[in-house]
Amino acid sequence: MGASRSSGTTDELGPDEDSGGGPPGCSADPGPPAGDGGIPGEPPGSELLAALLDGMDAALCAFDAAGTVTHWNREAERVLGWTAREAVGRTGFAGWAVRRADADEVRARLMSAMDAPGRQVHEFALLRKDGGRVLVRTQSAGVRGADGQPAGVYCAFSEVHAQIDLERAIALSEALLEDASWGVALVDVDLRPTVVNAYAARALGGSRTALLGRPLGELVVQGVEELEAALHHVLAEGAPSAPAELWVTLRTAEGERRRCWRSGFLRLASPLTEEPVPLGVGWLFRDVTAAKLAEQEADRLRFRTSQLHRAARTASECEDPMEAATSLLDFALAGFADHVLVDLVAGERLVRTAATPFDAPGPCLPVSGGAIPARYGPGHPALRSVERTGTVRTSAGAEAAQSWAAERRWPRDAAHALCAVLRSRGRTLGVLTFLRAANRSAFERPDAAYAETVAARVAGAVDLAQVTAGT
Repeated sequence: MGASRSSGTTDELGPDEDSGGGPPGCSADPGPPAGDGGIPGEPPGSELLAALLDGMDAALCAFDAAGTVTHWNREAERVLGWTAREAVGRTGFAGWAVRRADADEVRARLMSAMDAPGRQVHEFALLRKDGGRVLVRTQSAGVRGADGQPAGVYCAFSEVHAQIDLERAIALSEALLEDASWGVALVDVDLRPTVVNAYAARALGGSRTALLGRPLGELVVQGVEELEAALHHVLAEGAPSAPAELWVTLRTAEGERRRCWRSGFLRLASPLTEEPVPLGVGWLFRDVTAAKLAEQEADRLRFRTSQLHRAARTASECEDPMEAATSLLDFALAGFADHVLVDLVAGERLVRTAATPFDAPGPCLPVSGGAIPARYGPGHPALRSVERTGTVRTSAGAEAAQSWAAERRWPRDAAHALCAVLRSRGRTLGVLTFLRAANRSAFERPDAAYAETVAARVAGAVDLAQVTAGT
């Protein structure tokens, strides 16, 4: 059956085949018109049946027990080009809708459904009115009369490529909504999930059924406004041209988790209406948190390395070693902390030697009027850093940041602190204290490593300043 996948491609007919109205000696018009898809002599009440048949998306024809065409709807006319007036009343497909060489086989296979249980599926090469051939997939089943005896066959058919496209679309949707390696969620116009696949359920922290119909605000603690704004935009304007990266904080049984989702959106519209009616949004996303954090860390490391390089070059041009130390700290502060304090060991106590302004951003400068004792109470983080000869990190936590900072003799906006000990030639020279405000994140392990690198360079400059002052 050398049928083309496209119904518009034609094959030449054989010498015994007629592209017109039927076998030799038969008229192209087999009898009186039967209405649009109706049966000759049918009662007036059959207009509803004819309308229903014509409104179907599938091509449909029916045969009586003798094999005569009794019904032919508009979709059958669209696929093959033969009108109901031309088709109804013909006996089988021979000579007009199928080649003569195939006619007996096609008829036998179609009519066999009259006596067989259930539906039968076949593929045939049928002839279009313009002479082209089209491969169709048919589903046929027998029709019983009022007495229970076989009365005919009905046959629904569609072009094979259209059927395959439909099956592929269904298979794709089922695969996406079952075991895809990225999240898929269908969101209705009220922005509530209606279907989620397994990946999306895990990402949102719930089961596939428990998430349905719940507002997104119940699942997302922070970032829900950006997500809902993206969904509203898709409903109103259509899908964006590129994926979007959304940072959200989720509420889970283990606590809050911050995640980054690379998201794509599709506006869903009903294919059954003339005007596109929005059904919601198809939201496809993938968790890229690990990759984004690694990318941010790499960017941070490159920036800090560049700052240390610039700081070393600037410090090398300073005649005064303490000026070199404060220059190092000015470069280190950029993007890292809001304040820095330099407390040096003097006997049994620490004295404030240099600091940034307490009330406004500014450079690290020596304390005016000379070093003054740092009035730190027992257990102060700076004292613990000196005692441990290591780094100490701390944050205000649930306490009021201003009172927490005031008790530790720090600027009142401080909420996170990192104390790194200054050591050179095996001696503890003092401690560096980096401070961040409450609107910034707490210091982490990578921050501690960076602070220790800065402290080692500052300690070398401070040691040189002390040696120079003693000579």
